[in-house]
Amino acid sequence: MASEGRRCIMHLDLDAFFAAVEQRDKPSLRGRPVIVGGLGGRGVVSTASYEARRFGARSAMPTIEARRRCPPGTAFLSGRFEAYRASSAVVMGILRGRSTLVEQVSVDEAYVDLTPPEGPLGWDDADLERWCRDLLAEITEATGGLTASVGLAPSKMMAKLASEMDKPAGVTVVRPGEELEVLHGLSVRAIPGIGPATGARLHGFGVDTVADLARMSEPDLVSIFGTAQGGALHRLSRAEDDRPVVVEREAKSISHEETFETDVVDRGHLESELGRMAQGLARRLESAGVFARTITVKARQHDFTTQTRSGTLPFATGDAGIILREGRRLLGSVDVTSGLRLLGLGVAGLTAHAQEELLLETAYPAAGRVELPDAVGGAGLDEAAGADGEAPRPDAPGEETEPTTEQEHRPLAGRPPPGWRTGQDVRHDEHGAGWVWGSGRGVVTVRFEGPRTAPGPVRTFADDDPALHPADPPEWRDDPPGEG
Repeated sequence: MASEGRRCIMHLDLDAFFAAVEQRDKPSLRGRPVIVGGLGGRGVVSTASYEARRFGARSAMPTIEARRRCPPGTAFLSGRFEAYRASSAVVMGILRGRSTLVEQVSVDEAYVDLTPPEGPLGWDDADLERWCRDLLAEITEATGGLTASVGLAPSKMMAKLASEMDKPAGVTVVRPGEELEVLHGLSVRAIPGIGPATGARLHGFGVDTVADLARMSEPDLVSIFGTAQGGALHRLSRAEDDRPVVVEREAKSISHEETFETDVVDRGHLESELGRMAQGLARRLESAGVFARTITVKARQHDFTTQTRSGTLPFATGDAGIILREGRRLLGSVDVTSGLRLLGLGVAGLTAHAQEELLLETAYPAAGRVELPDAVGGAGLDEAAGADGEAPRPDAPGEETEPTTEQEHRPLAGRPPPGWRTGQDVRHDEHGAGWVWGSGRGVVTVRFEGPRTAPGPVRTFADDDPALHPADPPEWRDDPPGEG
């Protein structure tokens, strides 16, 4: 049996979400290629609009490669996460109005269990597609024009795959009994957890499609990939996925990464960054009311080779000093002589209790050193975002001027630089609301427009103009919450 045949699971994915929000709020960018992400030489693309995708731009691509592929006039913007969260909250509210079983997995996607009695409909309903179309129309109206795609299937895996089959604004239904027909024709990379390395390894065994994978025996897969991964691949290749929709998802880990503008070889500089990250992680642990047992350091070399080092403590901690001490020790096993382009620090093994830590603090005074166990992990793939540095052009927002010698400060690529960010919401005392078109060499260029205006004029000011202020994201609704 491929899955629990009576379950009706929907996966909803907002289409090109970050870029779509930018085009909604910036009418001059509608119909044009838009890239949202890190704008520096080390930045990566978070989202590419469908107009940009026609030129080969895609998520996770280095921004410099997207610049090479996309035509003049493409807008390269830094992210506005307050704006994205506001639109996401509207969508998730609509979903929760349709079902009590909604699992939000990111800012732009969620699973919804539609199965009665908790859910509103099941496979016996004749108008599943119409119900989905009505939902998508409600989302588009409530978000000022954003679109989403949905997939319906008897399992979470098949629902997610279905939601990707007819983008944008598509509805794909995979009914009970149809899962293998749909799944087996797909690339083996469609299976969750199969990335480039695993895919290449499977290709060496003549496995390129899910059907090829399904023909392999479980003992063979276990002998190649181990018990956990081999068994999971065997089940998923047969569409066996009984994972429930979980209303509240507990965080499994918390991490922070920085991508440097230039490769860093100074271990003192790297340890200083670890200290800042450890403080941030401790604050996030405290805010979540949890403690962590496992500390992980991630290091990416100049040639993109990525190493991770992990250590599991004999206690759970939320103390920044202990997180930093372990992070430094783990970093000590990494060769940094050729320079690191990225450094990350993370915690996992989260728990609500830390009694063992109290006992250890009694045995080891805070000022003393604690010898901690070590373990070695695998490789990661993430890249942080960055700052820009080229001259503005009147047809291409997102191009900033090179800093002068006095301005140079060798910033981290993952940290917003001082001053104005391309795409940032602003308000001018005389001209009203707008957004930063570009900045550099002592000036900032602003386009004055918003989601409910026509494309607006562009004006340039001194970057320290006292009449120009950062602003909240613009309101796209005719009757904002709490008004009317």
